[in-house]
Amino acid sequence: MGGITMGTKVDFLYLSEPDMVKAGVKDMKQCVEVMERLLVTLNKGDYVMGGKNHNSHGCMIMFPDDPQFPGMPKNADERRFMAMPAYLGGEYQMAGMKWYGSNCANKEKGLPRSILMLTLNDKDTGAPVAYMSANILSAYRTGAVPGVGYKHLSRPDSKVVAIIGPGVMSKTALAAIMAVRPNIETIKVKGRGKASLEKFIAHVKKEYPQVNVYAVDTIEEAVRDADIVSASTSTPTGDPSLYPYIKEEWIKPGALISSTAALRFDDDFIIHRARTVTDNIKLYEAWEEEMKPNAYNTVPIPAVHVMDLIAEGKMKPEQVDDLGDILMGNIPLHRKEDEIIVYSIGGMPVEDVAWGTMVYRNALKKGIGTKLKLWDTPQMV
Repeated sequence: MGGITMGTKVDFLYLSEPDMVKAGVKDMKQCVEVMERLLVTLNKGDYVMGGKNHNSHGCMIMFPDDPQFPGMPKNADERRFMAMPAYLGGEYQMAGMKWYGSNCANKEKGLPRSILMLTLNDKDTGAPVAYMSANILSAYRTGAVPGVGYKHLSRPDSKVVAIIGPGVMSKTALAAIMAVRPNIETIKVKGRGKASLEKFIAHVKKEYPQVNVYAVDTIEEAVRDADIVSASTSTPTGDPSLYPYIKEEWIKPGALISSTAALRFDDDFIIHRARTVTDNIKLYEAWEEEMKPNAYNTVPIPAVHVMDLIAEGKMKPEQVDDLGDILMGNIPLHRKEDEIIVYSIGGMPVEDVAWGTMVYRNALKKGIGTKLKLWDTPQMV
């Protein structure tokens, strides 16, 4: 079996994308449940990520604007490599790392913008346990973490959803919404390109034929009357004034707004009336520590801007709630009637390790994947 170490012999399980699908990587309901338990584990502190603070998102390689060497890539939109390592305790007891390369030009070749792989390692020996395709895994865990928020923070009678940015991440966020709020009736979609809009709407009609879905021309049209707003746009960073903007008066009382990417609000609303909730507050504190001042210029998620406001003395740390604290009952599910919640999702390698571990274990049970040998006896000891 993959991942078993007997004596000096080490082998591991390779899982291709079709293998991952067979092993249940697209089971959104289970993924939401796994992410919910994960957030409780994180809140307890039974994990380690990179950096001195043990909460780093990962290590990024970006290229120069004007490379001085033949063959070196040139900086471009979404052009990077990234390593995202983590150890996760609790029911997982696994170390791992997601590694990916990203390039918007991939789309011209019929490839996804990012191509991702996940390695799982034995926490004691460091031996590889599994090496798996991670594009679907990453997309589903990215949708499932908002899903935990939709499950607990959105109105149980939610009927209208706004999608801002109809890409892959919005597909999985919507899958999470439909898994926990199956009575959704209307989906409004705001996108920039006609092709992506049409593709997303066709996907919704196929997967959720009972729902009325249509495109809108502005973010305002999308947000007005929506019970749940999901924002997952691909936006250049650096100038927050260019980030997608939502005005307070557009937002329905009691609405939940989730953001996995760039999103902007007026400071007065964020400071005085919105409720900020994060998937793991320590991640945002780490970003602020690593990128201050003005971390929001680099990481455009709303809670990162809140960290900047705290650093400037305009907000207090206690104005930020961690979803793990809510799940554990440490703080109220709702602080006031008809509150508007802005829920930020930063994306953490522990999420990949959690969902990857569960899919790997399922693959072992079902005999899915290919066992590969690392060695019978290592030649260098």
